Amino acid sequence: MTRKPDRPLRKGWTTGACATAAARAAYGALLSGDFSDPVTITLPRGERPRFALAHRRLGAGFAEAAVVKDAGDDPDVTHGAVVSVRVELAAPGAGVEFRAGSGVGTATLPGLPIAVGEPAINPAPRRMMREAIAALAADHGAPGDVVITISIDGGEALAGKTWNPRLGIHGGLSILGTTGIVLPYSCSAWIHSIHSGIDVARASGFDHVAGSTGKTSEAAVKAHYGLEDPALLDMGDFAGGLLKYLRRNPVPWLTIAGGFAKLTKLAQGHLDLHSSRSAVDFDDLAGMIDGLGANLDLVSRLRGANTAYQALTLAEQAGLRLADLVARRARETALATLAGETRCDVLVVARDGAVIGHAGP
Repeated sequence: MTRKPDRPLRKGWTTGACATAAARAAYGALLSGDFSDPVTITLPRGERPRFALAHRRLGAGFAEAAVVKDAGDDPDVTHGAVVSVRVELAAPGAGVEFRAGSGVGTATLPGLPIAVGEPAINPAPRRMMREAIAALAADHGAPGDVVITISIDGGEALAGKTWNPRLGIHGGLSILGTTGIVLPYSCSAWIHSIHSGIDVARASGFDHVAGSTGKTSEAAVKAHYGLEDPALLDMGDFAGGLLKYLRRNPVPWLTIAGGFAKLTKLAQGHLDLHSSRSAVDFDDLAGMIDGLGANLDLVSRLRGANTAYQALTLAEQAGLRLADLVARRARETALATLAGETRCDVLVVARDGAVIGHAGP
């Protein structure tokens, strides 16, 4: 498990902020002949960070600049990646055109905030870059018509560690960030991916999606229902992020699949299932097994269990279907959070991938 350091956590910068800094430096060099290094940009909330350039090149009608992505203390897969931007002068009246270079993906499925066929550069970073270009153009009396091509070294390989392939973003990473700032351990990128996955599934016409806590439960629910990959949502610990977004953007049918410990916490009303933010209540589990007819000795042993897995083992040895009861109560939590017309079922999945508990339609 990744642990937070025992010191104040350092903020970082999104790929969108890095691309904006590189674009501003490159266009500034095109207009003046010199690169600003470090280069200062204005973020959507008014912050003005400075970025050192890792690469620069000025040619006939174009300029290139690069920034190394610094995610601060966040365990971001793109930390240390080199974000390169090439700015070329375009025909008068052409405006600002965005292109995907090496390591930046292209959208191939509907439901994303960018159209199919467009480079995976989200609206907020596009707006930041357009504003930076417009400000420089105004300062120099230039028209501001440019082509911006963004590349990320090794981006295609890094994208395999993200949701991008499942979201239909092929060829590399996305340029993201609404504020330009990465907050350490905010997990905003993961929750954003959950939301994007729901949007893509809805736009693709799927009436049944599944949120899973991990790879084993995802494989189990995929096999159980024969679901296609775009209908599978890697919710991880963020049950609340999944359920609350579906409340506003419903689908006809949701399946939640996960291990016994994670779903026990959902059954007990927790929407954040991470071990540092919620814990299994063994007194409550003992009450559950008491309701299933366990004797006093078993109830006492379960109350003193060290882990959820040990509690489950004790119940199974006594022939009691504790996993089914956990599934039923987890479903009740989910339905209360959905508060709509989405029907829901829950699968509890063992470590070997077997479905050991089920509740719902």
